[in-house]
Amino acid sequence: MVRKPVPDDKFSFGLWTVGWQAADPFGTATRAPLDPVESVHRLAELGAWGVTFHDDDLTPFTVDDAERSTRIARFRRALDETGMTVPMATTNLFQHPVFKDGALTSNDRDVRRFALRKVMRNMDLAAELGAQTYVLWGGREGSETDAAKDVAAAFDRYREGIDTLAQYVVDQGYPLRLALEPKPNEPRGDIFLPTIGHALAFISQLDHHELVGVNPEVGHEQMAGLNVVHGMGQALWQGKLFHIDLNGQKGTRFDQDLVFGHGDLLSAFFLVDLLEYGSTPGGEAGPAYTGPRHFDYKPLRTENTDGVWASAAANMESYLMLKAKAQAFRGDPRVRQAVADAGLDELARPTLAPGETLGDLLSDRSAFEDFDADKAGARGYGFVELSRLAMEHLIG
Repeated sequence: MVRKPVPDDKFSFGLWTVGWQAADPFGTATRAPLDPVESVHRLAELGAWGVTFHDDDLTPFTVDDAERSTRIARFRRALDETGMTVPMATTNLFQHPVFKDGALTSNDRDVRRFALRKVMRNMDLAAELGAQTYVLWGGREGSETDAAKDVAAAFDRYREGIDTLAQYVVDQGYPLRLALEPKPNEPRGDIFLPTIGHALAFISQLDHHELVGVNPEVGHEQMAGLNVVHGMGQALWQGKLFHIDLNGQKGTRFDQDLVFGHGDLLSAFFLVDLLEYGSTPGGEAGPAYTGPRHFDYKPLRTENTDGVWASAAANMESYLMLKAKAQAFRGDPRVRQAVADAGLDELARPTLAPGETLGDLLSDRSAFEDFDADKAGARGYGFVELSRLAMEHLIG
């Protein structure tokens, strides 16, 4: 029996997740629109801690100021009534036709200026609601043909856009950090900053790089055929894992946004362990991830409204089950022995001893001249046993 989620678990959902009407390129919606206020109340009843939103999820930019104020006031009342928090907000820079060629990297300068103002307006609201993170997904930043973009100029504009938004945060005194969300493709043929690694490299070129990190999504990294545990682990190691999107994905295909764990289960297990302990099993526990456990999934198109809430609960249940299994895995004496046999404790030991110089290394005959490479090459590491034990704890 899995315990019921509680606010201390820091589970959060986007309004666009449970509120997805299930329209796709091949069919119209199968569910009616969902009132954001109802979403807040239903998620709170399920044990969620937070709710996130795009600006247009609450107040489409086409509504007038009076209607915008009314919608925001209703949303705030729902937050107050439920005790739900808003840990993150973001901006829809991909749906309206004006963004067909991107937002911050559009070839049209006027579109770029409009995009900046649209983001800043919602940053104001995010700060008012207490958000700590502002996610920027460049879903339309890219192209379908290499003839469409001057890549260097596009990255100049991308950098200019993020620098401008970071400066706005500084000037306003907002407690916001910016998190770039990588994705390789869809809706564009090729999206700029397609992976965690691309985003981390880009961040190093920013004026306010200390304010900018990443918001990796499980499915996005797996769409690129990459290891999401490695990617999130590197971001955590660099102090840049500002926010996460958890969901399920089955291989390098379209963005499926399945319930978390309903894709690559073993990867989900090791990811939960990483987030909870700051390292994968066997490694020395490092700084764990302390931010929201945010679910960016879509209820299946086949589900009715009851299925929407059942799928929301399933995400939290999956995480809690995997968390409990990770704890049991780490406490298993057989695992601790397999960790020692694999030399994972030795990996945490610096290659150069404290105070050892390059000259000391060059003069150490045991490091090269007298090193028996054949003997070392004959060593077995027992990684299969560690994986077997992980599977035993998962499904045994």
